[in-house]
Parts: sequence; C-alpha cells; structure tokens
Amino acid sequence: MFELSTHERISEIGEEIWDGLLGGGPPFLRYAWLHALEETGCVRPDRGWLPMHIQIRASSDPEGGKEPAAGNGAKPGETLLVAPAYVKGNSEGEFVFDHAWARFTEERAGIDYYPKLIVAVPFTPASGPRLLIKPGADTEQLTAAFVQGLHAVCKKVGLSGAHILFPEASQCLSLRDERLGLIERHGLQYHWSNDGYATFDDFLARFNSKRRNQIRRERRAVEEQGLELQVCSGDDLDSAHVDEIYELYLTTVNKFFWGRQYLNRGFFHQVFDKLGSGLQVVRAVPRGTGHGQGRALAGAMNIVSEDTLYGRYWGAFEDRPHLHFNVCYYRGAEHCIEAGLQRFEPGAGGEHKVARGFLPTVTPSFHYLAHPGVRGAIGAYTEHEREAIAEHIRCEKPVLRE
Repeated sequence: MFELSTHERISEIGEEIWDGLLGGGPPFLRYAWLHALEETGCVRPDRGWLPMHIQIRASSDPEGGKEPAAGNGAKPGETLLVAPAYVKGNSEGEFVFDHAWARFTEERAGIDYYPKLIVAVPFTPASGPRLLIKPGADTEQLTAAFVQGLHAVCKKVGLSGAHILFPEASQCLSLRDERLGLIERHGLQYHWSNDGYATFDDFLARFNSKRRNQIRRERRAVEEQGLELQVCSGDDLDSAHVDEIYELYLTTVNKFFWGRQYLNRGFFHQVFDKLGSGLQVVRAVPRGTGHGQGRALAGAMNIVSEDTLYGRYWGAFEDRPHLHFNVCYYRGAEHCIEAGLQRFEPGAGGEHKVARGFLPTVTPSFHYLAHPGVRGAIGAYTEHEREAIAEHIRCEKPVLRE
C-alpha cells in the first residue's frame, strides 16, 4: 500500500513536493530553511546531525492492481507524506531533554542510547506539523504507516529509538492512538494567546492594577533610555541587518556557559534571502534613528506564520534595564494584536513570562524506544512527569484583574 524511503539530503525530495505538502505552515518547516541548515553545514554528521528525511509514497505496485487506499485517488508513486528527520549522535539542539534517559539506558540497561532518530526541526523548540501529509489523504492510516516505518528504520540502522518533538496539537491526537505504542512526554513552555484584543491596553486590562502598572513602567523604560523599537521585515532588511542579527545572536551564545553556537552567518543570509517575508527583526535603536538605519543596541529575530509569531534569536550589544522584556515579549504581543495573529511562542523556558501575560502551556513529544525494558521504565517515568507538570500548571496562577 505504501513505500517508505529515507533521504540524507532534503534536495532528494525536492522543494516542490516538500512545500506543496507543508502548505501554509511555519517558515522554519519550509524547504528553504531546512535546506539552508544542510547547505551551510549547521547540521552535519560530525556535529551529531545526519539528515534522514522520511518520504512515504503510494505503492507503485498496489496489490491486485487496485488503487492504493490512500485517500482521494492517490496515484501510484505519489508522495503522500514527508517528515524532517535526523539521526543524532547527541541530544544537543533538541530542547526535549533526554540526557537522563541516555544515562539510564547506558548505565542500567547496558545498551547504547546513541545513535537515535528524531523527527524535528533542528535548534527550534517551536510547535508545528511534523508529518507533512497530503490534504485529503487518510491521516490515521498514514500516521500508523509512518510509526511502523520508524520501527523498521530503527531496526535496520541500529538505532535505540525514534522521537517526534514539538508536534502541533492536531497531530498529537493521531499520535496518541494507543495502537501506535508511543510514549507521550510533556514539556512546559509559556505562550501568549490573543483573546480578541484591539489594543495593547486591552491586553493590559486583564491584569491587576499592580502588575498593569509594572508593565507600563517597564514599557516606558525604552523611551526613558532614549530608545525606540523598530520592526523590520521583507524589503526593510538588507545584508547589513542580517549580519547585525547574527552578531546579536552570538552575544547570547557567548554570554552563558551553556551557550552553543548551532548556526553560522551563512545560514542567516540564506534564510533571509529565501524567506524574508516570513522573518521579522525587532531592533532597539536610539530614538530618532531612521527606519532600519543605524546600529541596534539590541534585537531579536522572529518568525511569522499565518496565525503565530515565534520568537527566536535575542541578543544585546549593551545591557539596558527591561530591554529584553520589551524586545522579546511586549513588542511581540503588540505585533500579534496589530496583525491579528492568534498566538505568540517566545521560545523555551522562563517562568518570569507568566507575570507578563504568557501562560504555561504543555508541549508534547512522542517516543518509541526499541528495548522493551527501557520502554517500560521510561514510560512509567513520563507518566509521573506528566502528572507533575499538570500540577505545576494548576498552581501557576496568572496575575489577573481583581
């Protein structure tokens, strides 16, 4: 019924097929983004990343000469599903932290945890479709075929398991099917939702007066420091802006001991060249600076989809009070209100986001572990972990209006 193949280059699948199945999905899932990661060497085997993208086609020789049961009259050989996948030799750049799983597997079970397979976008802890499926095809049937294919790939290549990271909510429903035998794990992020706000003041009205006044003071800090925020995208951005956001990205990477430089200058230039309309730069500059002119003191790169803003790479050449909150949180929420976007995902971590209107949000992932003993132990662990996260969310109270 189906034929599954793996590909060490996304170019083997091709842009037309990939983006045709993605449709209007997030820019970080577009062919150009994933291709740039490969072409600029950000993902490569010696860094622990070997592309193994998955493609499922309708069988070219359906049983009995009948049309394959793939939905809406799929033609033999037609691509029905693709997914970004990588063989990993470590757990860096994933943001679903399984280092303890690796220690348990190797020290207690005596088997190698690496290499493993992940279905994910490298270095991007943002939700989105992970299985790009032809519209009208049988989603449940293809999801089951995909998971069975993961089992087969793991066995053939000698991988400890496969991990589907940050799938969007609609795909989680299919992946939860008990017949698939996947372990569901919950992570925690803080997301902003647009509840029909017409202005930023409408958003502030949800808070109690103390918190509302604090946010207003933090917002005034930009003007009091003689700064303004510029939002640049598309034709507003040139090569100098790309270099600037790359250098800002490096300031954060180099500031913290846990920082890792996953991306290089070439990657930033490629994605801005190919996906400029889906990328946005927020720049903090001296007040009165012409739009897009001068050198920014701080900034961040955001990714824009049809209904969601994704905050990514923040950096600062000068540390200023409350500048991070304004560039990365308040300006993003304000843009969502202005543009009618429904959701803002500002990235991983940060309980301080709750006081600024971002609510704790579960981010599921799904896992297949080949060894039955490891699968049982980790399955029990994730059950307790899910309960703990649910309790944390129940206790995490936003600061709302009286």
